[in-house]
Amino acid sequence: MTKNGKYILEIINDSTDHLTAEQIYLRLKEKNSKVVLATVYNNLASLYEQNLIRKVSVEGFPDRYDKMKRHDHLVCKRCGRLSDIELKDFTGRLQEEVGHPILSYDLRIHYICEECLWKEQARNKGGKQE
Repeated sequence: MTKNGKYILEIINDSTDHLTAEQIYLRLKEKNSKVVLATVYNNLASLYEQNLIRKVSVEGFPDRYDKMKRHDHLVCKRCGRLSDIELKDFTGRLQEEVGHPILSYDLRIHYICEECLWKEQARNKGGKQE
């Protein structure tokens, strides 16, 4: 693994956020001012292929990267916010129903986050005439 690859893995594993490639690039640039965005994308692809990181894709938003710790995600349908949730591991049950060994799965529960609900309520209140 390259020096930049180690730094990228460290950035992802130390983060509590689900970072985009651009966000990772900006953090890496603090350690290596000469790094280019293509280097970040190449290393992310390599780390993902080696199963060292997770890629979380949400339609309409850039891919985000996450540590390999077993967890699932809440995804806001409006703003794309990702939140980690810890649910009981369903692998055994899923394997039984599918009938094949499961290497991994990624459970994403779609909802509307509190901030988006609040904004919607504020818009609705502002639009009503009394």
